[in-house]
Amino acid sequence: MSDKRPVNLDLGTFKHPLVSMISISHRVSGVVLFVGLVFLFNLFDTSLQGQSGFAAAQNLLQENFLAKFVTWGLLTALGFHFSAGIKHLVMDFGHGEELESANQGAKLVIVMTVILAVLAGVWVW
Repeated sequence: MSDKRPVNLDLGTFKHPLVSMISISHRVSGVVLFVGLVFLFNLFDTSLQGQSGFAAAQNLLQENFLAKFVTWGLLTALGFHFSAGIKHLVMDFGHGEELESANQGAKLVIVMTVILAVLAGVWVW
């Protein structure tokens, strides 16, 4: 065995590149969207229970701040997941695999996510 093995393997002490943070966040946003489907399916089920159910779902989304916030969060997660997914697809075709272009792509994903989050906020509120 080598005596030069790393002693500290605490992942919090490592500096992760932006590209890896986008990749990890893409997976996390997928999980958030999957869990958020519970909220959306419940709301959809309520809206399909007739005219009163639709009015209740509509009222919930218009009056309840938490419901609006969850909807905005899910739309933002969807925007990020879509942007990062497009970046991953472009890289799968062999473009943007170099370090500099990968960093530019990651920055573009962040810019697109901010724009989509603002547009989602305007739409929800």
